[in-house]
Amino acid sequence: MTLIRPLTIGSFTAPNNLLLAPMAGITDSPFRVLCLKGGAGIVCAEMVSAHALHFGSPKSGKMLQVNPKEHPVSMQIFGSDEITIAEAAKNAEAQGADIVDLNAGCPVKKINKAGAGCVLMKDEAKLGRLIEAAVKSVRIPVTLKTRIALTRKELLGARLAKLAENAGAAAVTLHARAAVDVHAGPPNIEALAEACQAVKIPVIGNGGVLDAAAARRFLQAGCAGVMIGRGAVGNPFIFKDIADELEGKPLSAHTPAWRMGVYRDLIRENVSFYGERIGVNRSRKTAGYWIKDFENAAQVRGAFVRMDALADIETLFARTLERLETQKNP
Repeated sequence: MTLIRPLTIGSFTAPNNLLLAPMAGITDSPFRVLCLKGGAGIVCAEMVSAHALHFGSPKSGKMLQVNPKEHPVSMQIFGSDEITIAEAAKNAEAQGADIVDLNAGCPVKKINKAGAGCVLMKDEAKLGRLIEAAVKSVRIPVTLKTRIALTRKELLGARLAKLAENAGAAAVTLHARAAVDVHAGPPNIEALAEACQAVKIPVIGNGGVLDAAAARRFLQAGCAGVMIGRGAVGNPFIFKDIADELEGKPLSAHTPAWRMGVYRDLIRENVSFYGERIGVNRSRKTAGYWIKDFENAAQVRGAFVRMDALADIETLFARTLERLETQKNP
């Protein structure tokens, strides 16, 4: 059976079933475009506050913007009341999102104190109302992203998937770890399989997918798709890599020089999108994922994070790439 195939979510069909996960501060428009080039079937934006959108936050409004180059794109929103969730969903649709996703799995305390994120798993009636509010407000598919459990004591994945289905969600993404585990520990594949059996809508598995072997376990458990987060940072072509390996195709070599070249292009796009100061600052956040696996990588990384000007960064990268090419071809 072919594991990599088109993924239908409600009225929308993506070219394949490998998705980019939403990651705060990372999955912005430049990175989403890059991941689509790298083979992602759908890219999901970093979550946007429905409350902030309601009060006209310029920053949140910019986060909701969709680049014509980044389709298919799912726009993730979070919030705790039906009115602002419905407004945010409408806004996402108006901006050009193909799918709107509701976050009910984020374990960050700031989000939880506002009554959003994983605390919604404690109030299933409220969560159902939020999903219904989003579904009724838009014509595009609405999905839910949550977790299999709050703690390891009680698995909730199958029940939450059923709740999402009953509320009108077109798909559900389950992070296969409990909220208390955040990103640590192995994913619970059995809990995902149970959820897949409980509903007719697609269940997308998420959590710790770093290679084709992990993706295969999720898909063989019954997941309609796999969502990849941290594995894409530093290698936005992981989607193509996984698809190629699962289909028996030869893999592309990702050398440190290749990675540095891709990172340089991403920094340029960040500067073009945000302006120099913010674009460089955002690029620094993920430097450890990109500048690695070669002699003096730590020194290059240290020099980069102290730079503010794109011209200086270009010079550093040019010298580093020249040295890496020389080492490869002495």
